[in-house]
Amino acid sequence: MAVRLHWFLPTGGDGRTLVDRHAYGPNDGRRTAGVRAPDIEYLTQIAKAAEQLGFEAVLTPTGTWCEDAWLTTAALAQHTERLKFLVAFRPGLLSPTLAAQMASTYQRVTRGRLLLNVVTGGDSVEQRRFGDHLDHDRRYERTDEFLSVVRGVWRGQPFDFHGAHYQVEGGLTALAPDPVPQVFFGGSSAAAGPVAARHADVYLTWGEPPAQVKEKTDWIRSLAEREGRTVRFGIRLHTISRDSSAEAWATANRLLDDLDADTVAAAQAALGRSESVGQRRMLELHGGSRDRLEIHPNLWAGIGLVRGGAGTALVGSHAEVADLIEEYHALGIEHFVLSGYPHLEEAYWFGEGVIPELAARGLSAGTAAGDGAPLLVAGGR
Repeated sequence: MAVRLHWFLPTGGDGRTLVDRHAYGPNDGRRTAGVRAPDIEYLTQIAKAAEQLGFEAVLTPTGTWCEDAWLTTAALAQHTERLKFLVAFRPGLLSPTLAAQMASTYQRVTRGRLLLNVVTGGDSVEQRRFGDHLDHDRRYERTDEFLSVVRGVWRGQPFDFHGAHYQVEGGLTALAPDPVPQVFFGGSSAAAGPVAARHADVYLTWGEPPAQVKEKTDWIRSLAEREGRTVRFGIRLHTISRDSSAEAWATANRLLDDLDADTVAAAQAALGRSESVGQRRMLELHGGSRDRLEIHPNLWAGIGLVRGGAGTALVGSHAEVADLIEEYHALGIEHFVLSGYPHLEEAYWFGEGVIPELAARGLSAGTAAGDGAPLLVAGGR
């Protein structure tokens, strides 16, 4: 089992720090030095770099502070040849039949390069901003139904579904996607586990230490076995890889230079209000303190001091980063969805430094890894 490597598109802005990521308006007087707007020219640079370096796909986020993932990646598909796009969206904001139709069309237009990131959502404030007023567990109930409908609609025959959240009569797409997307799913809560067991081809976790990742994968694996299914696994991490360990750690520490105590406290308070169990687990890794940020050899939790979602990074020399990837791989982790600040430069550091290390160990198969099928990724915590 080779590792499958994916990068990230910063459609909410990019830069050399962990703060002011979204102050990118061209003429609004707020533009911060070093912050890069997510315009199509810059995102094209990242997409082309990821393709040339051997990443299989790029994850594209969703939310208030991001450009629309469908429109952005459709544009970027015209500037790339092989790269796949993980298009994030929330099931509560779109009918499952329409989502199935959009995915089928996108699949044909891009010749099979679509991956869908179905984000259940762990923040009620964010959900209500888009008109979604369900609570955390009911959102997972809806995702369960949503994925059932999407799968049914893709069968090519009229499909009926009668659930608590969706009532579909004769749902279908004019043409089914070929091949049918695989399903990735993320979620750490009790409500998420059974949904993952029923629908996931690949379960995606955030970058906790290996022992905690093993506990989570064992949990999902056991739930899937009760459903008569087998699930594969992936992980979402940042990366800071350099020619030497000292240089990598110096870069990590520089990311903290702009973070005063008030900035960290405000971020921790905001993140602490999230309903996401995965977010709570991220916060527990460091407790808001700068004193215990290396939570496992070469696994650093500094990004989670101020950033939501994936809050840990692989930090070290190229060989040390490859060592930690190999450690996760030994637990059964196959997909590695990576990112770094800034995303253009860090793609090159990883692609030119770590990927050759992985290849030398027989772990990386480059862009030929896997069966070539598109992937449907379900996220949210």
